[in-house]
Amino acid sequence: MKRRDFLRQASLAFAGCAGLSGPIWTARAAALPPDPFYANAFPGLDDRRIGLDQYLGKPLVLNFWATWCPPCVKEMPDLEALHQKHRHVRFVGLAVDTAANVRKFGQKVQVSYPLLIAGHGGIKLMRDLGNKNGGLPFTVVFDKDGRISRQILGQVKPQELEQIIVGMS
Repeated sequence: MKRRDFLRQASLAFAGCAGLSGPIWTARAAALPPDPFYANAFPGLDDRRIGLDQYLGKPLVLNFWATWCPPCVKEMPDLEALHQKHRHVRFVGLAVDTAANVRKFGQKVQVSYPLLIAGHGGIKLMRDLGNKNGGLPFTVVFDKDGRISRQILGQVKPQELEQIIVGMS
């Protein structure tokens, strides 16, 4: 069990034992820091680095993908449709690919959410976020406070992702 998962479970167990619930526990939970992943910054298609901390304050759907991954490409229209429908949620595509490949791909398949470049280092990032095998596509849903709400390995099912999004509102 990862340290982060252990600490999360331990804090929930403590809250149950201590009788903390309702507004007091909610206030303490909201005071927890965002996932360390938010300390990262990645170049966009224009080579300008984007800090993920700018996405705090709203839920975030972070999708790891690659141009050479057929299920990744197939799910992009679904992610785009959800992005258009749920404007209160931020969507970011994080490419485990080269900037040149993503730029070329972006000319064929266009999405309105930001596409950032993780390069091959994206595999380690996925593993740090719970994707032990580093498979693609991989989607992580963060709550507005920057904490992991859900992890989805494989192509997203739009209806299921929408239920997750609606449940966070």
